Amino acid sequence: MLLEVRNLTKVFPVGESIFGGGSQGEVRAVDDVSFDIQAGETLGLVGESGSGKSTLGRLILRLIEPTAGLIRYDGRDLLMASHTEMRGFRRDLQIIFQDPFGSLDPRMRVEDVITEPLLIHERMSSAARRVRIIELLRAVGLDESAMRRFPHEFSGGQRQRIGIARALALRPKFIVADEPVSALDVSVGAQIVNLMAQLQREFGLTYLFISHSMPVVRYLATRIAVMYRGKIVEIGPTEQLTERPAHSYTRSLLEATPQMEMASS
Repeated sequence: MLLEVRNLTKVFPVGESIFGGGSQGEVRAVDDVSFDIQAGETLGLVGESGSGKSTLGRLILRLIEPTAGLIRYDGRDLLMASHTEMRGFRRDLQIIFQDPFGSLDPRMRVEDVITEPLLIHERMSSAARRVRIIELLRAVGLDESAMRRFPHEFSGGQRQRIGIARALALRPKFIVADEPVSALDVSVGAQIVNLMAQLQREFGLTYLFISHSMPVVRYLATRIAVMYRGKIVEIGPTEQLTERPAHSYTRSLLEATPQMEMASS
């Protein structure tokens, strides 16, 4: 088992008392969630906005700290890892963000965007880094000429390709894809989903693919987990869950979203 999550919980305090008495309540953004992900599979995590999907993805990567629970990656307890140990885990654990406009530093050229994780984690010559960057750009459907350009010179779909190249720079094993196509139009989003499926085969990746779109996760995912108000209310193989949903919320998601025609990449 590559990833094991047990009883994961994140509680956020809500508001402050006008009398200085601390928070007035709490929100259980992630509430006692448990699941596994096998190496090489894609678990689609689907639910409406505010259901806790993105918070769950960030908890798994320890971008935010949980209130309670267990996260075990490749047999090792991530929550017991020190700062130095987590730095080592970062090579294997990466994220693709939702917003291709906001996730790239507008002051950095594409070459520098992709180089940044290599400078932190790899000891490579400048020539070796350049070769790696060109390979990554080609893998995501861009060419060498992109290296010297800035993010604002690219379309939204191209920017997301750059974000994917950055996520792949350290050759990770596990990627959290946090709504990676929700900011794109349907045809461009379909191309990105096809690209991610292709990269999964080429690089042997494992995905947690977060989306509010059932058609997208149905296309890409091996299994689907449905999240509602901080809880996973249903999880199962894609065909079983989409053809014979057991939970009423799953049925409402399936009924609310049209089929998505996947364009070629």
